Amino acid sequence: MHRLSCCYAGIDVGSVSTKLVLINGAREVVFQTYLRTEGGPIQAIQTAFRELAEAGSWTIAGVGATGSGRRLAGVMVGADSVKNEITAHGIAAAHVEPRVQTVIDIGGQDSKLIIIRDGVSVGFNMNTICAAGTGSFLDHQAGRLGIPIEEFGHYALRSQSPVKISGRCGVFAESDLIHKQQLGYSKEDLIAGLCQALVGNYLTNVARGKRIEPLVLFQGGVAANVGIRAALEERLGQQVIVPEHFRVMGALGAAILAQQFMDRTGRETKFRGIDEIIGFHCYPRGFVCLDCSNNCEINELYMGGSLISRWGSRCAKWDDLSLASKDGRDPSKGPVLAGAGR
Repeated sequence: MHRLSCCYAGIDVGSVSTKLVLINGAREVVFQTYLRTEGGPIQAIQTAFRELAEAGSWTIAGVGATGSGRRLAGVMVGADSVKNEITAHGIAAAHVEPRVQTVIDIGGQDSKLIIIRDGVSVGFNMNTICAAGTGSFLDHQAGRLGIPIEEFGHYALRSQSPVKISGRCGVFAESDLIHKQQLGYSKEDLIAGLCQALVGNYLTNVARGKRIEPLVLFQGGVAANVGIRAALEERLGQQVIVPEHFRVMGALGAAILAQQFMDRTGRETKFRGIDEIIGFHCYPRGFVCLDCSNNCEINELYMGGSLISRWGSRCAKWDDLSLASKDGRDPSKGPVLAGAGR
């Protein structure tokens, strides 16, 4: 049973996975967990903090949130710092490797390239509509080939003659892979060709003109795929380093940002406490504001039947939580998306 003081938590909620990291005052990772979001971010957050409670007794002095679900996570846990993924991943990379200049981050649904100079993020690119090479795409291909995703990259390393696969997009890559499979190519050569094609797609569509300078860090869930890492090193002609905590770097960055914020402001943390997080019942609702042509989608979070947060408006009209959404439904009935006016 761990008993630590002055710890800082970082929560990274994405569409595919939810990560929670706890660091001590020296920014050493003392706890981490990686969970599938599975369409239920609230449940995933509660499960992550339940695992944290089971791992020990902690005094949490600050909490940071990041990821596509950072607003929800921030309100739910009482986060002191809420930052975007680029900031969180960049600061985590600079922390684990001060010499880093390029971060290649490939997660479950998106891919990022972050340029770092002197420990500061100075530019980034993200994938647009193509998800080729992301974790969900690779999971799908591994399942179709009947190979555990944990072994996918090792098949590529055993290839003697990689097959040329179209990597312009996920649809073309899968279609070409099926065609080459029907021609009788081995799984090893097919997977090696796919890894090379997806790296080419990343460098063309995500990097798109950015200079990839050493030292290069490869993080995100796909960094576990040794085939993708080998293909990156071959194309770039340089070493690509996978950090120890590659799967939870966003959460690590969120924890560091929380520590920095608390040190800078000297405030008391807003953290709700582990017991409250894992014990309460909360649910989201939504409606579309029709007061102007923006038609903003307003998101609400209810806890214990009370509205505790609302976001999504381009103006400030819905910042006042006392305003009723007037969509004609009882909040206790849970999620709904319907037109409403003020």
